[in-house]
Amino acid sequence: MSVQTADNANYGSTASGSSFYAAMRILPPAQREAMFRIYSFCRQVDDIADSDGPRAERLAALQQWRDDIDALYRGQPPARLKDYVASVKAFGLKREDFLAIVDGMEMDVPADIRAPDMATLDLYCDRVASAVGRLSVRVFGMGEEDGVALAHHLGRALQLTNILRDLDEDAGLGRLYLPREGLLHAGITGDDPAKVTADKALPKVCAPLAQRAAMHFAKADEIMARCPRRTVRAPRIMSKYYRAILDLLLARGFAAPREPVRVTKLTKLAILFRYAFI
Repeated sequence: MSVQTADNANYGSTASGSSFYAAMRILPPAQREAMFRIYSFCRQVDDIADSDGPRAERLAALQQWRDDIDALYRGQPPARLKDYVASVKAFGLKREDFLAIVDGMEMDVPADIRAPDMATLDLYCDRVASAVGRLSVRVFGMGEEDGVALAHHLGRALQLTNILRDLDEDAGLGRLYLPREGLLHAGITGDDPAKVTADKALPKVCAPLAQRAAMHFAKADEIMARCPRRTVRAPRIMSKYYRAILDLLLARGFAAPREPVRVTKLTKLAILFRYAFI
């Protein structure tokens, strides 16, 4: 599950204004600190991938993060990762999950993603969202099997919801995350983001992706239902918040023009109260 303000695998907005921040505030101090370390890492790496700097420079900066992660796990953390040592040791955070996040962010750097095949889209979701989830469930104290399964399903549910929510924003950046197979099935043969997002057949592409997201939400709910409540309070809040976004998208539809959807403050408070305190 992504710690994204999961905003478009976009960690660039402030944590204090995000659903992530609300969900993490209910955690005990050590867990909360670890989650904000994970969030900070994701944000810094994402800022590199989304910057408008030369692609070669961005690739080099991402490689430096890989080198720094390797140094952290060799017991020689660079200055920007010294504060991570305690969380890595306390919760058994895995090197490969941090590296997977860097790999995911890098997928947009050599060239902007446009109409990936479904396998590539799923790999992208795994790296930028489910890998974050695999780090997170260790912090939450979940068992290995259920934790990895929850990260798999909830990460994909959140990321697919982001993709559907941010169609127009991503198109403005020259990116198109909708799967090539879905476009072709709807009779859309091009991959120009502006043209695809204006195409009348777009709802035929989005509907199956929304169904896939809903399936992942349902699988995540099944896993959380069999886990101790204290270990899944934070992911439940994230899940319910993003499921509310998906419901709003489905109610609005995907035909142009598309008004942005927003979960109301009252709905957010109701989710937080129900799953944090009841």
